[in-house]
Amino acid sequence: MASRNLILLGQVVPNIKRNACKVRIRRMDLDQNLLMYFKKEEFVFAHDPEKKCKVGDIVLVKELPQKLSTLITHSVDVVYPFGDVTCPVTGKKVVVGKYRDHVEEATQLYGKSEKAFDYTKAPPRGRQEGIQDFSHQE
Repeated sequence: MASRNLILLGQVVPNIKRNACKVRIRRMDLDQNLLMYFKKEEFVFAHDPEKKCKVGDIVLVKELPQKLSTLITHSVDVVYPFGDVTCPVTGKKVVVGKYRDHVEEATQLYGKSEKAFDYTKAPPRGRQEGIQDFSHQE
C-alpha cells in the first residue's frame, strides 16, 4: 500500500500561472513485469506569492492542509538556487566535483591561466532580470 508523501523534492520549471510555481518531481517507478525502475515525472503547482522561486531552483514541496484552488495544492521552500552548486554536507561551493577552495589553491601553486574563470568577479545570478530576461514578468 502506497503512503501519501507530504514533503517532496523537485525542480522549478517555466510556467505562466500567477502567484504559483510549477515544480517537476522525479520519482522512480517499479515495473512489475521487468522488475526494473524507470523515471516517472509528476508536475505540481505550489503557492509562491513572493515569487522567490526561479526556473531551475531545487525546492522542497510541502502539501497544503487545504487546497487553495484546483491546481495549487502545495507550498514551496527554496533548498538550492540555480547556479552555484553548494555541497549539502560541508556548505562549500563546488565546481565540477571539486571544492572551489581546492581549485583556488591549485591555481596559486601552479599559476593562474589567462583563460581561467574567476568566480570572485562573476556577477550574481539574476543580474539580467528586467534588462534582457523578461521571464519573471507576466
